Amino acid sequence: MPGIDFSNPIVGQVLWFALLIGIMYFLMIRPQQKEQRARAEMLRSLKPGDKIVTYGGIAGVITKVEDVTVKVRIAEKVEVDVFKTGIGRVLKD
Repeated sequence: MPGIDFSNPIVGQVLWFALLIGIMYFLMIRPQQKEQRARAEMLRSLKPGDKIVTYGGIAGVITKVEDVTVKVRIAEKVEVDVFKTGIGRVLKD
């Protein structure tokens, strides 16, 4: 059974292409998947009392967590509904 003929230019091109795909996976795709998992965990762990900032720049405190939205108090006696996907980050106390 013959082995791989590395002197063939097509084999070299295929190997370089496979190497390029591997590098792209480790530099782009894998970190993005890790970031998506961390964001999904952050959204799952939201609870009343958390201080958040939305992507629109509104800062407030979560008063109620629902399936898709959260109620956020942004001022005295002012609450707004915000989609969970619109939450940019949870602030540390």
